Amino acid sequence: MANVLIRDLDDKIVKRLKQRAVRNDRSLQAELKAIIERAALVNLVDARELAARIRRELGDRTHSDSTELIAEDRRR
Repeated sequence: MANVLIRDLDDKIVKRLKQRAVRNDRSLQAELKAIIERAALVNLVDARELAARIRRELGDRTHSDSTELIAEDRRR
């Protein structure tokens, strides 16, 4: 396994990462490893192609304004 050292992170960022690690019941190291592993799996080219395909498929549809639906739910 390789080791990686990241220098000069802003203290505010480190604090937020530590908070995130606590929320996920992990150590800071485990949280950083999970973030990096997830990021490495993302293929932006594929994601952009998928987003473009979805936009094309939904482009001709008329979408209703959800404001009235939300208001109706709140009245119940």
